[in-house]
Amino acid sequence: MQAKRIAGRALFYLLVLCIIVYTVFPFYWAIVSSLKAGSALFQVEFWPANPAWDNYAGVFRGQPFARNILNSVVVSVAVVALSLFLAVTASYALGRVRFRGRGTLLMVVLGVSMFPQVAVLSGMFELIRWLGLYNNLMGLILSYMIFTLPFTVWVLTTFMRELPKELEEAAIVDGASPWVIITRVFLPLMGPALATTGLLAFIAAWNEFLFALTFTLSNDMRTVPVAIALITGTSQFELPWGNIMAASVIVTVPLLVLVMIFQRKIVSGLTAGAVKG
Repeated sequence: MQAKRIAGRALFYLLVLCIIVYTVFPFYWAIVSSLKAGSALFQVEFWPANPAWDNYAGVFRGQPFARNILNSVVVSVAVVALSLFLAVTASYALGRVRFRGRGTLLMVVLGVSMFPQVAVLSGMFELIRWLGLYNNLMGLILSYMIFTLPFTVWVLTTFMRELPKELEEAAIVDGASPWVIITRVFLPLMGPALATTGLLAFIAAWNEFLFALTFTLSNDMRTVPVAIALITGTSQFELPWGNIMAASVIVTVPLLVLVMIFQRKIVSGLTAGAVKG
């Protein structure tokens, strides 16, 4: 029995190690590639002998990459703030208020998120142009809400349903309005769920490419995924892969930092409601 337990534990740690290597190695290789230049990119080595740190500086020299990062930050933060505000209020109505068609409405919200972006691209383009938001960050914020809002509404509605009814009933007895119940009673309890959905919405908005490519025209209005895709070299046959990988590392680090900061709340949010007691 002892031998079986040791063997099982060894296999478990081996599996964990394989998963860690599988998930971490692409980012590690991106860092290594970002420190290479010229023919060194085609050489396999665990760390470059002469790191080309100039690749990181070259990202900001060739284009307004700092402005592109700022655009992504502004758009992603605005999308998260609007999505969470609308989702919290909608989840209260869908999770705590009984009315006819509530289940159907929830299924419609979920169904909207199933449409691929390319299916609504032409319609969104006409809408953005009609609103005068083409080549404007507000146009990106509006279009990104299509895929972040349904997800946040669905997740927060599920979480809202699990909150004790006694808290709401006590607040109603004390004369609290629905807005006070949401902000003073439920919102402090929804920290893990808000952190999880907010971070996932931020990642989705940060990495979005198709809408950002379609709805922006000038370099000053582009977000980082489009800016990276449009990095060019001295000729159309020669791409500066070192600069491209350096830019990829730069825009990935903020996501890693956010995940590390909110990792406890993310785990709590993902497991909330899994066990009822």
